[in-house]
Amino acid sequence: MASAETAAEHERILREIESTDTNCIGPTLRSVYDGQEHGLFMDKLEGRIRNHDREIEKMCNHHFQGFVDSITELLKVRGEAQKLKCQVTETNQKLQNDGKELLTSMDELRQCRLQQRNIATTIDKLTHCLPVLEMYSKLQEQMRAKRYYPALRTLEQLEESCLPQAGSYRFCGIMSENIPRLRTHIRDVSMSDLKDFLESIRKHSDKIGETAMKQAQVQIARDNAVTSQQRSTSGRRIRKEVERTGSNPFSEKDSGILDVEDEEKDEIPGAQDLVDFSPVYRCLHIYTVLGARDTFENYYRKQRRKQARLVLQPHSNMHETLEGYRRYFNQIVGFFVVEDHILHTTQGLVNRAYVEELWELALSKTIAALRTHSSYCTDPDLILDLKNLIVLFADTLQGYGFPVNQLFDMLLEMRDQYGEILLKKWNQSFRQILDQDNYSPIPVASPEEYQRIAGQFPFQDPELDKMPFPKKLPFSEFVPKVYSQLKEFIYACLKYSEDLHLSSTEIDDMIRKSTNLLLTRTLSHCLHYAIKKKNVGLAELVQIIINTTHLEQSCHYLEEFISNITNVPPDTINATKLYGTSTFKDARHAAEEEIYTNLNLKIDQFLQLADYDWTAAQGGGQASDYLSDLIAFLCSTFAVFTHLPGNAIEHATLPGKVAQTACMSACKHLSTSLLQLLLEADVRQVSMGALQQFNVDVKECERFARAGPVPGFQGDTLLLAFIDLRQLLDLFTQWDWSTYLADYGRPTCKYLRVNPHTALALLEKMKDTSRKNNMFAQFRKNERDKQKLIDTVVKQLRNLIATNQA
Repeated sequence: MASAETAAEHERILREIESTDTNCIGPTLRSVYDGQEHGLFMDKLEGRIRNHDREIEKMCNHHFQGFVDSITELLKVRGEAQKLKCQVTETNQKLQNDGKELLTSMDELRQCRLQQRNIATTIDKLTHCLPVLEMYSKLQEQMRAKRYYPALRTLEQLEESCLPQAGSYRFCGIMSENIPRLRTHIRDVSMSDLKDFLESIRKHSDKIGETAMKQAQVQIARDNAVTSQQRSTSGRRIRKEVERTGSNPFSEKDSGILDVEDEEKDEIPGAQDLVDFSPVYRCLHIYTVLGARDTFENYYRKQRRKQARLVLQPHSNMHETLEGYRRYFNQIVGFFVVEDHILHTTQGLVNRAYVEELWELALSKTIAALRTHSSYCTDPDLILDLKNLIVLFADTLQGYGFPVNQLFDMLLEMRDQYGEILLKKWNQSFRQILDQDNYSPIPVASPEEYQRIAGQFPFQDPELDKMPFPKKLPFSEFVPKVYSQLKEFIYACLKYSEDLHLSSTEIDDMIRKSTNLLLTRTLSHCLHYAIKKKNVGLAELVQIIINTTHLEQSCHYLEEFISNITNVPPDTINATKLYGTSTFKDARHAAEEEIYTNLNLKIDQFLQLADYDWTAAQGGGQASDYLSDLIAFLCSTFAVFTHLPGNAIEHATLPGKVAQTACMSACKHLSTSLLQLLLEADVRQVSMGALQQFNVDVKECERFARAGPVPGFQGDTLLLAFIDLRQLLDLFTQWDWSTYLADYGRPTCKYLRVNPHTALALLEKMKDTSRKNNMFAQFRKNERDKQKLIDTVVKQLRNLIATNQA
């Protein structure tokens, strides 16, 4: 069994040796030597070799004839090979001869190829140099065309790309040396352009501002035409977008230059469209490329600050016309429109903090200038136009994002000045109306005239409406005129409050306060002036009372009028009330006092005509002429009060009271003046005859009082004005001294109103001071008795006075 396996293994090894490459036979043979049967294997190997040898021999015997035939043929070919060798030798000789010419041609070709390579090298070098020359030529053209920013870009490209590629040639060195000088030239020229630009916008800032304010005015008109919801969504931004879509502000094509032709022809050109900003952009770009952007920014801001101070300096005569203010505002708006445009298009040349700093400076200086110059203004129309101009100025700058609350606060301050100017103007209007008035009831001849006056003044009188035409209104012309002026004043106040962003309540309060000043100060002073001025008659004063009564009643119509134009109900909490009622009451009271004063002055004028003979022996039977004239005057005067308009309105009762008071005052003043006339120091002696004449005059006064010159007095109330004088005269004419002295001090005394001092003074005047020097008078017994009696009464009165004083 072991031998069979060994034989199979040896057979496998032999097959492997036959089929395997000799390089890999080592491991196979090692396996044979490692085993125990290598001798047997050698025998099998030799047997196998012998088998292969026999097979080789068989194969050689099989092909031997073919090999012999091949040798035979080879021997035949040898002669031919010799011939071929000779031919090859000859051919080689010819080839060598021919090669000499080829070598010569090849040498020529080599020289030609060398030249070609040199030419190619030259072309390559020129290819690198030509862009430099072309770029430099382009640079020269750009410099001549003053396109400095593209020239600077070309210069940068020439320095960074073209010159390093061109190599170290002489002309490249010259170009390199010129580059710094060209940069300096470009920087200087661009700075010169910037200076020209700054000077240009300084000169044309007013035109820029004018255009911007027109834009704002158009935008405001549009905003007012749409609904409040549309206004809230659309906003009031006035500034236009100055960056063009798809453009780079730092591109080579001088970006930032605004093309006015691109705007729609039917629109107002933008304020920025009036200015070519390209010098700023070019200079900024050039300094940025040169690495000196900070230097440029500082220079630009410094120059603009200087220009701002110049712009903010108002002209000395700016306050004289509105045009002066408009030019001032246009310059300021133009300055900040330019700065706003620069802010939004230059990416950092100016920043928001810088612009806000300039605006704060401008705001403070502008407000200070306006406060100073507006204080010189005395024309309310100019103040109103200035206010509208300031509002437009504020709205324009607010549209560019600048805070303007301080301007509106200043407008509220100017409102007080405007109110004072209005008061002065209306003071002149009121005085002119009062001076031109005829102080007579207005005659109305037709319904058309009646309606015209009713349209000017709210007057209602059912009784007067029933009367046929022609008829008279109770008041004079100055009532509807003053009422119309009051409404005009309210309208003037309302005009100022428009566009100030005030609430209806604030506007209503402002108008009411201003109207109160007009009533309590201006109109009140004018009425008092009309009442106090010279040559004002009693009829005029009575008419003033009637007029002020009607104006007082119209105050609630003024309240409604203000509420209607401000849309604020009159019953609103904390709403200011009009003081017209107190104003007209005070004027009416002043007119009444003036009536009383004038009556007394007239009485005094008549009393100055009194010419009594104080030493007359006997009195006359008729009243003195001056007193008769005085009574006639009083009767005609009080007739004016009596014929006042009817009882339909409240004012009818008021003049009745005025008439009664005036009549009582006149009687009291007449009584007092007569008594003073009797007791006057210049009258040193009074005879009984003179007292009798005086008594007749007093009786005439009492007859006037008893006749009731003014209706409404109860009983003999008016006679009480003369009671003091009557008791005094009765005491002297009846010589009832015993009764007086006996009943003095009792409530039921007949001569209760007679003052002992007055009686004593009059008695002293009745003494006959001439009797001491007249010896004939001493012998008249009646005279002596009378003088003794007077002396006795005088002593008794003195004792009475002394007793009461003790």
